[in-house]
Amino acid sequence: MSEPKIFAALGLTPIWVRRNDAVVPAALTDTATQASSSISTLIEAEQTAISTDAMFTNSEQQPKYESVTGVSSLSIDQNHAPVTELGWDALKERVSHCTHCKLCETRTQTVFGVGDQQADWMVIGEAPGSNEDKQGEPFVGQAGKLLDNMLRAVGRARGEGVYIANVIKCRPPGNRDPHPDEIAKCEPYLQRQLALIRPKLIIALGRFAAQSLLKTQSSIASLRSRVHEYEGVPVIITYHPAYLLRNMPDKAKAWADLCFAQKTYQEITS
Repeated sequence: MSEPKIFAALGLTPIWVRRNDAVVPAALTDTATQASSSISTLIEAEQTAISTDAMFTNSEQQPKYESVTGVSSLSIDQNHAPVTELGWDALKERVSHCTHCKLCETRTQTVFGVGDQQADWMVIGEAPGSNEDKQGEPFVGQAGKLLDNMLRAVGRARGEGVYIANVIKCRPPGNRDPHPDEIAKCEPYLQRQLALIRPKLIIALGRFAAQSLLKTQSSIASLRSRVHEYEGVPVIITYHPAYLLRNMPDKAKAWADLCFAQKTYQEITS
């Protein structure tokens, strides 16, 4: 910016000079220099602001801010991610804080599941009982011991090639059958466990588990000795260990079911 324009901006016009040896007083020159510097600074600031506004107008150029932990604040919040996208830890955390049905009001804790997360066999019961509700693990107590013996009889063990879970993750009051809305709210958790494990065979224990998985009202007697399917995985039906403790003669039938399961598994994997 020329000096005459600077003087004009400061209201210091007109300025008279001689043609040949014009001299501007030193004080006035200093004032003009300071003014020029100030105006230049303002112009640069304005240009910077305009450039910044233009940068943020284009969404592709907007920066992705990061939190102090180094995780992008624009990343998906796992607390709100669909169940179908959760890994093991996030799924277990989601289940432990679930309040989708009224069972959360009476449970001691959720019963997520236990065992080999890369198991070929997935054993599914109906719902946690009193002991499971207290300990947070499925199939404990006398029924759990019987299940362990049943698995051992066909060369398997809890946590070794076997994963154990329930249709429902919370204990129903008084060990009643879960209600349809409770099953519907909890089933996505079981389906996600199944998708993560990718077992080759499912063993459904008891009438309620069988009917819930197969969406049927058929009796357990009519469902036994046949291969069914849930989420694309073969399903074998047998009696619940708690039932077998009360009906000892049916242990022979349960043994036959396990042998049938072993045979089916061998055919699948051969």
